[in-house]
Amino acid sequence: KKKTEPFVADEYIERLVWRTPGGGSRGGPEAFDPKRLLEEFVNHIQELQIMDERIQRKVEKLEQQCQKEAKEFAKKVQELQKSNQVAFQHFQELDEHISYVATKVCHLGDQLEGVNTPRQRAVEAQKLMKYFNEFLDGELKSDVFTNSEKIKEAADIIQKLHLIAQELPFDRQVYFSTLDVCKYHDLECQLIQEFTSAQRRGEISRMREVAAVLLHFKGYSHCVDVYIKQCQEGAYLRNDIFEDAAILCQRVNKQVGDIFSNPETVLAKLIQNVFEIKLQSFVKDQLEECRKSDAEQYLKNLYDLYTRTTNLSSKLMEFNLGTDKQTFLSKLIKSIFISYLENYIEVETGYLKSRSAMILQRYYDSKNHQKRSIGTGGIQDLKERIRQRTNLPLGPSIDTHGETFLSQEVVVNLLQETKQAFERCHRLSDPSDLPRNAFRIFTILVEFLCIEHIDYALETGLAGIPSSDSRNANLYFLDVVQQANTIFHLFDKQFNDHLMPLISSSPKLSECLQKKKEIIEQMEMKLDTGIDRTLNCMIGQMKHILAAEQKKTDFKPEDENNVLIQYTNACVKVCAYVRKQVEKIKNSMDGKNVDTVLMELGVRFHRLIYEHLQQYSYSCMGGMLAICDVAEYRKCAKDFKIPLVLHLFDTLHALCNLLVVAPDNLKQVCSGEQLANLDKNILHSFVQLRADYRSARLARHFS
Repeated sequence: KKKTEPFVADEYIERLVWRTPGGGSRGGPEAFDPKRLLEEFVNHIQELQIMDERIQRKVEKLEQQCQKEAKEFAKKVQELQKSNQVAFQHFQELDEHISYVATKVCHLGDQLEGVNTPRQRAVEAQKLMKYFNEFLDGELKSDVFTNSEKIKEAADIIQKLHLIAQELPFDRQVYFSTLDVCKYHDLECQLIQEFTSAQRRGEISRMREVAAVLLHFKGYSHCVDVYIKQCQEGAYLRNDIFEDAAILCQRVNKQVGDIFSNPETVLAKLIQNVFEIKLQSFVKDQLEECRKSDAEQYLKNLYDLYTRTTNLSSKLMEFNLGTDKQTFLSKLIKSIFISYLENYIEVETGYLKSRSAMILQRYYDSKNHQKRSIGTGGIQDLKERIRQRTNLPLGPSIDTHGETFLSQEVVVNLLQETKQAFERCHRLSDPSDLPRNAFRIFTILVEFLCIEHIDYALETGLAGIPSSDSRNANLYFLDVVQQANTIFHLFDKQFNDHLMPLISSSPKLSECLQKKKEIIEQMEMKLDTGIDRTLNCMIGQMKHILAAEQKKTDFKPEDENNVLIQYTNACVKVCAYVRKQVEKIKNSMDGKNVDTVLMELGVRFHRLIYEHLQQYSYSCMGGMLAICDVAEYRKCAKDFKIPLVLHLFDTLHALCNLLVVAPDNLKQVCSGEQLANLDKNILHSFVQLRADYRSARLARHFS
């Protein structure tokens, strides 16, 4: 181990010092003696010099020996090179000799083959002539024909003789062919029987061998038919024929390549057989039974069977069936369903119409309601315009007893039926007909959901809105608004989720969007009309409350000093009514519609109070009560959370201050922040309401 370590001079000297007596430190067992250490160093250096000289002589000796051996090795290499050249020369001579012999052998082999091939042909021709003679004699004696174990050789011979017989002259051919044809068919039947037996035994190698022999016979296709027939025996044991067919094809696909030379053709023929016989019969049994009697079950079965058939086709796409397997499988599916798909959309739309009509009729029957016809045309439109502008009752008003005639359950049922129709349409329609068929389904949905249900409810609701001067009217139209809004959201969701994917890349898209837009605009117009009338009724109710509860003595009390109330009874009842209506509006609408309707109600509410206050004359204490009433109205207006409405009542409150302010301060109040921008006539109209207005002093201060 020490020999492999590198030499380090410092360590070597250190070890030498510690071994030398007197070489340690002064604190050691012996005192430090530099002379002894120097003497030891000098002696050791001399020893190293002697060792160096000895090693140098040894190195020189080894170098001389190495040079000598190198010269001897070089000499040996030269001798080996000469021997190699001689051997290479001998190898070339041997190679040339072998090439010469090989040429002779090949030439001889060609000559032998040239002789042997005609000889073999002659032997085969002789054998065929022998067998030919046996057929001419009408008696087969050869072992190849009588021994059942040599059926393969016999089949080869019969095949060749059969071809020869077809080239004979007609008279000789008739004479020869009788026994030949019988033997040909006999062997063919034996081979097919052998194939059948081997298939039943599960002997794949024997099946392959027999199939290879039969390949040259006319009965080869019959062999394939037998194979297809037998492999289906016991294959359909489950309740799911489609799963059985898939398992059968997977099993045959693994096996058919080991038996036939054209496995893709055999597998394709099996699949064709399964589709055209087994599946077609199954589909017919499932559909013909309910085709005329039960449209709903017929459509469900058609969708289910077509879906399962296309799923089976997708699984079969994994197999090698030839060049264009997609077209092949598509044709098979079409051959099964073409008679059902040609008039599919007619059945679908007919069923959807009858089903939708039944759902609606069942609902109206449950309400004991006989649908009335909503008139259209010139006279009805004229009546509607007159009623909108004048609020005159043209025709009998309908009392619906608070019934909206809108049902979310009915809507969900209609949408569910339409959703299923869209799904079937997507699956069963030809791609070129899909947008048109989807549009037909959409028009049915519009007819029954939007027109027959929602629009009918809106028309009925409009007819049920009382005139603005009716007392204690049930303003249920807001319930109609709420439910119609919810229903239309559901309708819009189905439009986007189920219709759009079917028409998104076709010209029918713009047609559907336009139809949807027209429906929305038509409904919005009726909703706006109904809300406007409802707001008029609300204002009419407030008018009745004010007329019944507000007395002239409220604002001009007989005893100015004993007024104990803070605001009038009319104000309390109006505010209670308004708060109730505000809450109802918020619950009935969503989004910006809430603010829009509340703003309109707030503006009309302000106009009503403004005009109501203009009808009275106010004493000083009466003016204070009016201010208290307006303060309460303003508090009620805060519930609207509409800045404009609150601003209007703030201004009205400021105007009411003109009823009580001292005459000397009128100009100052009128020029205040809230009243400065108002028309002077408005200010004057409020000042005129003061009981003391006609005094010259007040007129002078205001002028």
